[in-house]
Amino acid sequence: MDLNYSPDEVAFRDEVRGWIKQHLPAEVRDKVLNYRELTKEDLLSWHRTLAKKGWVAPFWPKEWGGTDWTVVQRYIFEEECSAAGCPPVVAFGVRMCAPVLLRFGNDAQKQRFLPRIYNGDDFWVQGYSEPGSGSDLASLKTRAVREGDHYVVTGQKIWTTLGHYGDWIFCLVRTDSSSAKRQEGISFLLIDMKTPGITVRPIILMDQGHEVNEVFFDEVKVPAENLVHEENKGWTVAKYLLGYERMGTGNIAGSKRELGRLKQMATAATKNGKPLMEDPRFRDRLTRVEVELMALEITNMRFLDQLRGGRAPGADVSMLKIKGTEIQQAMTELMMQAAGPFAQAFRPVDADTSFDRLTGSLFPRYCNLRKATIYAGSNEIQRNIIAKATLGLG
Repeated sequence: MDLNYSPDEVAFRDEVRGWIKQHLPAEVRDKVLNYRELTKEDLLSWHRTLAKKGWVAPFWPKEWGGTDWTVVQRYIFEEECSAAGCPPVVAFGVRMCAPVLLRFGNDAQKQRFLPRIYNGDDFWVQGYSEPGSGSDLASLKTRAVREGDHYVVTGQKIWTTLGHYGDWIFCLVRTDSSSAKRQEGISFLLIDMKTPGITVRPIILMDQGHEVNEVFFDEVKVPAENLVHEENKGWTVAKYLLGYERMGTGNIAGSKRELGRLKQMATAATKNGKPLMEDPRFRDRLTRVEVELMALEITNMRFLDQLRGGRAPGADVSMLKIKGTEIQQAMTELMMQAAGPFAQAFRPVDADTSFDRLTGSLFPRYCNLRKATIYAGSNEIQRNIIAKATLGLG
């Protein structure tokens, strides 16, 4: 594989870099680079800026607003956005619900939802996990009963990321509990979160951040036209969506940015009177992480090339999820080591503290990223998937 950019690709990179420099608000960039909380408006404003440019959904079909970029161009775009400190495009609509609609939705659903997702008119969230049904997702119990032209939904979802911002939620619900196989009898519904009977309750994390929520459904009426694919065949949709979710959990471009920051910290920090970067044990661990990240980057490009050929994400995409999240956690650990005792501080950091705001935000970020090996299917489950579906074991 030739990893050198062609002249056209270099020109494209320069175009993207220049456009971001011109359009990314400085205050939003500062929040991203210093691990500060982004508001709903921060996220949607950047989404709409990208949509206006035509760059918010590069991997969508061109007829629905995609860019028709090559795999390399898409990769360059993600790298430049991450390096510059751009907010993420919230994945639940553009990267998760939209591919499901493009693959399984009917024409009316595509016409209704895809333009609004593209333009950032609606904030989408995911309703998968439940108390007792996380990695074992097929054990979910939220019930949907068909009554005429509606489903009546009762149950609970948990760990709903940014659920307090949500306008719409896509949910897995059980529409038939009589099947012996738990993966059967599950359906995929699109639910307006303004519907009566929905309650969102915050879950405050140990760093006092509000990122995740519980969502309760108390006899919520959902139009039957919001069913995606066939009733009781939602597991097929769920597996397809999870493939796209796991493609993004590696966050390779973000990890490369953080690797550069880690090197700067390790060069400035000292141990026994010398730069921490010169400590053999620290340098060995950092080098191992860097090599693993390089290998993951090449693997990711191979998967992107397969997607370009029309192949849907398969079980082997679990490798990206496993290794990508492990690398993210390893780098937060090394950052904590480089920052030393000051990294133990909790937010908020005020003007009177003897260390900078970035250092004070490292510990909350370290804690937050412990979840990375759990969400989108825990890494233990991912290894089982690879063993069964890719290696043919078990």
